[in-house]
Amino acid sequence: MSILTFKNVSKTYDKMTHALADVSFSVDEGEFVSVIGPSGSGKSTLLRCVNRLVDATRGEIFFDGHDIIRAGKKEIRQIRKKIGMIFQHYNLVDRLSVIENVLHGRLGHKSTISGAMGFYSEREKESAFQILSKLGLTEQAYKRCDELSGGQKQRVGIARSLMQAPRLILCDEPIASLDPSSSKVIMDHLSLINKNMKITCIFNLHQVDVAMKYSMRIIGITSGRIVYDGPPDRLAESKIHEIYQSNEGELITDVR
Repeated sequence: MSILTFKNVSKTYDKMTHALADVSFSVDEGEFVSVIGPSGSGKSTLLRCVNRLVDATRGEIFFDGHDIIRAGKKEIRQIRKKIGMIFQHYNLVDRLSVIENVLHGRLGHKSTISGAMGFYSEREKESAFQILSKLGLTEQAYKRCDELSGGQKQRVGIARSLMQAPRLILCDEPIASLDPSSSKVIMDHLSLINKNMKITCIFNLHQVDVAMKYSMRIIGITSGRIVYDGPPDRLAESKIHEIYQSNEGELITDVR
């Protein structure tokens, strides 16, 4: 059953820059999907249209029974509770501790006053520590986030996302700032989360070989248009060159 559907979605910035052009696809619940393409191809815009961080110009987007484009502010707040997001640059509050950042994943479920005052139940705190344990971060729970390595920060971002109890996790270049070893740790964790918790995951990735290794399905996008949508084992080298608009033998991407 589809959890997310794009129907003829376009996004234009400043009436001139066409970030997405007539994009249509569906994602089934439990899928692990990677979106690949060159910088400026529309990958980030596509992801950010899902949770309305970016407003699509035309088309329809449906998530878990919600009409995203036509949803009002109250409905968008409800939708965002179900969608976790992991960012390239972590989006953590560096001066706060790891556990405080993780608990921020519950803010969408609280009143403005409770959130501002940092009121969390014992059950929420226990859940946060359980998630940190699964991600190997128990010993860092009370460290400030600015004391962590990049890989640790990204694991905190994953933990914060899981605190939402999401139906869908969007990952916007989650390993672009990490070394190969840390990248593998992050991708292994997210793969296990997808398999064990049955949470749908959609990634933007530059690393083609990483997408090929971990994904059930790859969507290739060029100049805002989908030029490939299918399993990794059917993604021919010629199609990769078409996606990246490169010639045979050229370096396609930063392969890790």
